[in-house]
Amino acid sequence: MNMPKLPYARSFQDLIVYQRARELQRRVFEVSKGFPAEERYSLTDQIRRASRSVGAQIAEAWAKREYAKHFVSKLTDADGEQSETQHWIITAVDAGYLQRDDARPLYLLALEVGRMLGSMKDRPDEFCQTSATAVVREDSAEFFSQSQEPLHADY
Repeated sequence: MNMPKLPYARSFQDLIVYQRARELQRRVFEVSKGFPAEERYSLTDQIRRASRSVGAQIAEAWAKREYAKHFVSKLTDADGEQSETQHWIITAVDAGYLQRDDARPLYLLALEVGRMLGSMKDRPDEFCQTSATAVVREDSAEFFSQSQEPLHADY
């Protein structure tokens, strides 16, 4: 039986979890534009920082995958930031700045990112290589984009 060619991740940008984290940060930024001006330096700043940090931590984890413990540590930081994002989403709903129906997709996206990060933390050997230049081959498509176009080609 011929196995289909498995996708490779050549950079953190190829990871679906990173792409979902970017989507989360974009959507959080958009909804937070509607928060009151008096929340600019508190809720608005906090939710934006937390949501943006998720992707940054994933990028750092990718750079540290030569050492499994460092990789898992950075993924744990990313997971903490997505949990903080969940908290700020709940806070925005409680304060009446965000309707439940508008918050739900954001919250579910944060949960999805958290589940993916948890799965990666449980399987660091599938991502960590002895050489930082090695590419990752994954049996499951849950981690890698099917697109052949590198995300960074947009810039």
